[in-house]
Formats: sequence, structure tokens, C-alpha cells
Amino acid sequence: MSGHSKWHNIQAKKGKADAARGKIFTKLGRELAVAAKGNPNPATNSKLADVIAKAKAANMPNDNIERSIKKAAGEMGDKDYKELTYEGYGAGGAAVIVTTLTDNINRTASDVRAIMSKCGGSLGMTGCVSYMFDTKGLIVVERTPTLDEDTVTEYAIDAGADDVVTAEDVFEIYTAPEAFSAVRSYLEEKGLTFLQAEISMIPQSKIVLEGEKLELFQKMLEKLDENDDVQEVYHNVELPEEEEED
Repeated sequence: MSGHSKWHNIQAKKGKADAARGKIFTKLGRELAVAAKGNPNPATNSKLADVIAKAKAANMPNDNIERSIKKAAGEMGDKDYKELTYEGYGAGGAAVIVTTLTDNINRTASDVRAIMSKCGGSLGMTGCVSYMFDTKGLIVVERTPTLDEDTVTEYAIDAGADDVVTAEDVFEIYTAPEAFSAVRSYLEEKGLTFLQAEISMIPQSKIVLEGEKLELFQKMLEKLDENDDVQEVYHNVELPEEEEED
């Protein structure tokens, strides 16, 4: 598999100020609590185990993770959070997919629509851009002097992964969505630690935006990231930091 994953964006996200990191932890906390509702045991709740791995990859402290799981039976128990996905277009016709966790569908839909509209984009119908993305499990492992490509490839094949892409500073391991939990668990047992571990929407190709269109698109990403209900934003734009890091 060729092309870029979200890794460069993840690097930029991890390098943000503590306030932004706290925002990420808040969103992960909600995702953990929702996944844990009804079954707070990751040994028998694979979805919760996957979200825990995602949170650890984002350097979320164990205390925060445990506290979020406990919320599932406490203060969040009376709230009905729904997972909703919105599709649409950013400036320059960029394809955008926004995943949310919300207890107020009308508020979230209105917020997402307004943010996209104010930044030169528009909310579209379900399916309008998702065909341009592949849903894949993505596990990112840092390259180190003690972890070589042959070893990672062998582990990935044994675990049932689809592909391994070797980048300059990381290994990107791709799986079918239904195989993600098993692959993640196997690699954890082998002692690997993750820089990213989640089921992601990978664009089949990317576009380049310039000038005002790029500025508007980046502003849209910032505004969506600031929204408490928004969990992830997937898109097909080659951002400047990605180009610089190649």
C-alpha cells in the first residue's frame, strides 16, 4: 500500500500544547466511557480493549483511562451517546468525513454544518465521499535500533495483518477492520508499543490545496477539532506538514 497515513497529522497533534492534549484526552475519555457502558471489562469487551489501546497510544495516563471507564456506570450512565458520522466537502472540493459522539443530535449536526459552511465547505449526504476512503485498522509502531523491519513484518503476518509499510521513522501496519482487535492483541503480546492504534478511514488518493483554499481548510479542521462532540476528522488533503516531513 502506498501513500500517506494519518501519521503525520498524529505527530503534529501530539506536539500541541497541554491544553490541546487535554482536549484529546477529554474526547478519548468519552469514547472509553461509551465503549465500557454495559461491560467495563476489556478482557470480554473487544471494543473497549481497542479504545484503551488507542488512548495509550495517545499517551493518556492509566489513571485517566480507569476513571473514564468507571464513568460508564456513573455520571454517563444516564446519558445516551450516539455515534454519528457526517460526510461532506471542504474548501476546494476536499472530501471530509467527521465522526462524532453526541447526546444531542440536532446540536451536533448544526455545529458541523455551520463549521463546514463558514470555511468554504458543505455538509453532504451519507455516502457522498465515503467511497473515496478505505476503512482499515491502522497500527503505527516507532522504528528503533532494536526493532527491525523483518521482525515487525513477521509479527504482522503471523497476527493476520494485511500489509506493513515502512516509513522513515515508523512502521505502519494495516488490517481489515474485523481483524484489528486480534492483530492489536497479538502485537501487544509480542511487546510492541503503539504510537497509533485505531480503525481509520484511509483516503485512496490525496489532493493538494493552495492559498486561500488551504487556509480555509485548515481553519475548518481546527474548528472541528475544538468541537467537543467531534471525535475524528478524516480527509483527503495533503497538508503542508506532511509534504515537509517526506
